[in-house]
Amino acid sequence: MQGGERYNSISNYLKKEFGCKTVKLSIDAGFTCPNRDGTLRTGGCAFCSSSGSGEFSSSIEDQIRLLSTKWPNARHIAYFQNHTNTYAPADVLRRHYYAALNDPRIDGIAIATRPDCLNPEVLDLLDEINREHFLWVELGLQTIHSRTSEAMGIGYSLSVYDQAVRALTQRNIRTVVHLILGLPGESREDMFESVRYVGNQHVFGMKLHMLNVVRGSRLYQMMPDYVPFQSIDEYAGLITDLLEIIPEDITIHRLTADTKRGLLVAPEWSYRKRTILNTINRMLRDRDIRQGDRA
Repeated sequence: MQGGERYNSISNYLKKEFGCKTVKLSIDAGFTCPNRDGTLRTGGCAFCSSSGSGEFSSSIEDQIRLLSTKWPNARHIAYFQNHTNTYAPADVLRRHYYAALNDPRIDGIAIATRPDCLNPEVLDLLDEINREHFLWVELGLQTIHSRTSEAMGIGYSLSVYDQAVRALTQRNIRTVVHLILGLPGESREDMFESVRYVGNQHVFGMKLHMLNVVRGSRLYQMMPDYVPFQSIDEYAGLITDLLEIIPEDITIHRLTADTKRGLLVAPEWSYRKRTILNTINRMLRDRDIRQGDRA
């Protein structure tokens, strides 16, 4: 953490790594998911939208055009976001990954995937890329609690996730773990247990994602009136407490959620990302809390 920062943000990490502002370009490479193509089920995890939680993704060209006005001199990481981005034969993945890496405007890649979609050929490819390029791999754990995972139809166990973390760590591949806060049936302590579990693994990064109930998801069909958090203050207070138990060496990649307002059902204020982040930062200052204070 630098200066007055109270948590180890990925934006500061990337600025130090590359020497200037570095932004992620959310890429849709056309992949699918074993929870959509019938391998495990169809329809995706209960909380996913039809786009695989990548509503803001597109092509490298479109993303640079979209972001260049705000950050004209930024460097770029291509973020393969939609669905499961290691769920294809290794030769297909190679073409997509290297098409991005060979673009002179791209300084590295980030790959979002499931822990159960890292076969030996894919791991070898990731190892090869990691030796020559900047890379991180994101694993969608979401929760350590099997009852929640089963209810949401996620389709892999905690042991499969653990195996994926070990395989990536053995290859020195930066690993970012995604957790969803506010899943139905989970208590505050359940969420703390998931965060502690990942924190104890000292992975490269962590994403804390507020559950958004979105139109078109199975969760909305199952529980149309479910509201995971009642107010911005409630959610910001939870995040403040969670940051306190996350080791300070773990980079923080997300503290809230991004969903198009047209899809969002609950919490109805979730689209107010700047307000949520400002509230979190204010609470951290008011309570004099920094990431890792109680880790």
